[in-house]
Amino acid sequence: MTIGSKIDAIKKMDARRPGIPGEHLAVLGAGLLLLLKAGSSRSLMRRVLAGAAGGALVGRAAGGTGGLARVARMLQGSRNGVRVHRSI
Repeated sequence: MTIGSKIDAIKKMDARRPGIPGEHLAVLGAGLLLLLKAGSSRSLMRRVLAGAAGGALVGRAAGGTGGLARVARMLQGSRNGVRVHRSI
């Protein structure tokens, strides 16, 4: 089994599991916290690692099945039966 097939198997398993309410907001918070820590660290290696992990978590929060992108689409949807379009 190659690394690529292992990653694909993990992605498929993650897509099948039910989401936890507030999961993406918690992941977003953790990612933003890591990004803040990256900016205040003195070590270059810690800044790079915390920045990469924080960016990955923010990206994970924005994507996925129940991600923030879905929430944004829902907020753009109908309000009082009238479809409202706003560009993000």
